[in-house]
Amino acid sequence: MWKIAQSLGVSVGYFFEEEAKINASPVVKKNSRKRIIASNNNAIYELLSADLNRKIEFLYITIKVGDYSSKDFVTHEGEECGLVIKGKLMVKMENEEYILEEGDSIYFDSTIPHRYINVGDEVCESIWAMTPPSF
Repeated sequence: MWKIAQSLGVSVGYFFEEEAKINASPVVKKNSRKRIIASNNNAIYELLSADLNRKIEFLYITIKVGDYSSKDFVTHEGEECGLVIKGKLMVKMENEEYILEEGDSIYFDSTIPHRYINVGDEVCESIWAMTPPSF
């Protein structure tokens, strides 16, 4: 679905557009996060905003030991910024690799081919902001 959305120039949220909820809470409780499952990766993506129809995508990403966000490099329009809150993460780009540990952050142009790999010995948890939304 992500590839279809990308080819149409829309976010995945476009296909699940929900009617605006009057007086909807801006708070997303930990146990109420929407999970985004993509067939082409091993990461667990949890949405930190109420839905996918925003100008920025805010995600909590969990990657198991030795796993990766995507088998292949991905590219998409925009920029993204990530913060590792637990574990050790390699942000592998087309020509460079960056190792991030707890508390480290990264900011880059999303048109550069990239993927994330857990290179630590525990589950890696990170928080990401992407604009415009890519899911």
